[in-house]
Amino acid sequence: MALNYIWLAFFFIAFIVALAKLVFLGDTQVFSDLIKAVFDTSDTGFRIALFLTGILAFWMGMMKVGEKAGLVQVLARALRPLFRRIFPEVPDGHPALGSITLNIAANMLGLDNAATPMGLKAMQQLQEINPDKETASNAQIMFLVLNTSGLTIIPISIMAYRAQLGAQNPTDIFIPILIATFFSTVVGLITVALIQKIKLWDWVVLAYLGGITLVISALIALFLSLTPEKMQTFSDVATGVILFGLIVLFLFAGMIKKRNVYEDFIEGAKDGFQVAIKIVPYLVAILVSIAVFRASGAMDFLIAGLAKFFSWFGMDTEFVKALPTAFMKPLSGSGARAMMIEAMKTYGPDSFVGHLVSIIQGSTDTTFYVLAVYFGSVGIRNSRYAVLAGLAADFAGIIAAILIGYLMFA
Repeated sequence: MALNYIWLAFFFIAFIVALAKLVFLGDTQVFSDLIKAVFDTSDTGFRIALFLTGILAFWMGMMKVGEKAGLVQVLARALRPLFRRIFPEVPDGHPALGSITLNIAANMLGLDNAATPMGLKAMQQLQEINPDKETASNAQIMFLVLNTSGLTIIPISIMAYRAQLGAQNPTDIFIPILIATFFSTVVGLITVALIQKIKLWDWVVLAYLGGITLVISALIALFLSLTPEKMQTFSDVATGVILFGLIVLFLFAGMIKKRNVYEDFIEGAKDGFQVAIKIVPYLVAILVSIAVFRASGAMDFLIAGLAKFFSWFGMDTEFVKALPTAFMKPLSGSGARAMMIEAMKTYGPDSFVGHLVSIIQGSTDTTFYVLAVYFGSVGIRNSRYAVLAGLAADFAGIIAAILIGYLMFA
């Protein structure tokens, strides 16, 4: 519903601004620009989806290989000791813990199609032990916030969009996204833990969070010690080694399991093809609305206003051009994706803004969509503080994305 209002608002605001420019400024070209934006962007949306097909097919094929080889289950077992402690109201050994770990593991590996069914199953199992069926339980809120924080190891779709739009190195945002989404997840976890009075100083929790924090801190310290050229080189090499290493790991795991790796890959690749086809209408709808919003001059007014506001504090305002993606992210994943694509088309995928919108897109998930789907599936009406905690995680991820963007790509 929120996306419906946003979509309509883009068109109506574009019309009002264009009409004002025609009446008060005598701009006779503005409505022609709007129509041109409609036709050009409709074509662009289809072409983007078409060119994404191959990339999505390959990566979703590889993810299917990893899933069938049992790597998701391995990651789930590795996370289970942590989840037993941050979900204290869930009895030890309850099947919900298994579904939760599988969902988070699938999300981390970018297995969206597998993650959603697992997540819905976990929410239903948590609902079975929820004493108030219309009010979100503590465990359900923690689970939802961990989902909305969007911790992802492999941001496949973002790298695919960057490749399609001509980025020299589409994967150079891999490590920045990993760092940004880490901060989002930690802030979301801490926010919920403080409200629920969960003891985060438990040695198991500290071991997990401390280990991950040390790795992320070491990466940040390393980047701070390098020149921009060496930083970019390290990021490129590390990203390439990790991603290709994962491909080899998936294939090797499939061989060990004596799977027909080729058939597993084909099965996943078919899913990738279907995903690329399914996003065409959504991509066209959102891209056209944003294009007319920009062609009318409304986007320029918004960016100029924000830039002036931040300039009063003596801040560099280049990041403001990426804020529309940040504003859209909690509301609509497809809307934020369209904002990201529009920004990369306007400023270039290898520009500072192009890199920054990519990091922002990968730093967190879509809070209101996840809340609607997961809570709606079990009839939860009172979400309590879930939205607040989810938005806190979003805010942390976006701030981290901006700081990392300046550190690595400014």
